Amino acid sequence: MHGQTKISPKSWLAFDLNVLRRLTFSSVALPFAEQTALGAYLKRWNAGVSANDPLQFAYIRALCRIQNHAEKLEQTDVDTVLEDAYVPGYRPDNEALVAWFGETDAWWFDNVKRNIDRLQTPVKKALASTIVLATGDYALSFDKDTRELRQPLSNVFRRLWTVQPSPIDNGRDNPCSNRIADDFVAETQSDLMFLRLPHPHAHTHRTHLGRAAWREEWIRGGDSFWPELEGQLHGRLGAATETKSQYLHLLEETLRRASHIKKWAIAHIEDGFIQTQDIADTIASIRRVDTVFTKDFSELTGTKAVIITA
Repeated sequence: MHGQTKISPKSWLAFDLNVLRRLTFSSVALPFAEQTALGAYLKRWNAGVSANDPLQFAYIRALCRIQNHAEKLEQTDVDTVLEDAYVPGYRPDNEALVAWFGETDAWWFDNVKRNIDRLQTPVKKALASTIVLATGDYALSFDKDTRELRQPLSNVFRRLWTVQPSPIDNGRDNPCSNRIADDFVAETQSDLMFLRLPHPHAHTHRTHLGRAAWREEWIRGGDSFWPELEGQLHGRLGAATETKSQYLHLLEETLRRASHIKKWAIAHIEDGFIQTQDIADTIASIRRVDTVFTKDFSELTGTKAVIITA
């Protein structure tokens, strides 16, 4: 029901920016900020960015790219993170890692997590954690036929550290949070809400995340949190839904909570399950739709990018 015929990106940054250039705003709220590039670009436009995501790994990345103004990891910080990274202990702190990685790699992720806790500031911990997340994605990109090409994880961490983007100081407050999107929008004051709609899914959040679920399990130190997270998301936008009407109802509830925000830009990926007209009709039940912007990527991905302003 919710499937896509081809793999589609979660966003197209150039399309997003092209639409946002047409709008007037000095502050923007991002209820789902897993993709941090947009928030970073908006900082360069001197907009005050308030970013949020219910997933902790996404919040950690936003903390680095959006909230952070000046902090960087120094060589001494990197040395601390990688100290004895491959040395096995008596018992791992996070036994869930062995479901994703071999025993040696699982010890590496366990040890660097413990070492990161020794860093001096929350932002430095987030910066190091973000590099670990990229290192893990690198490790999982290999299979049994290509594994011999893989570099040691500590080497990968150091190389990724050298190419981290410099922090941006736009002289504005750019707070980031890890909350349910509905709660975030209800209490956030901004000129614009850029709501990137989560893709409809009928599965648990862990299943929906697929291989990316390891990130949340590493950040949270295990896999026992999933039932609690499912409970928090239940009945909110981003939760599992069985039908189109359920999804649209949750979207309507979120938009009503955001009615105090003057301008909306709702980003949607049309892949055949929920049509653009469905989204537009839901928005129109609360406020007038201004413009519908579309970019057709059907030949490449079987999808169409849509941003509706209201």
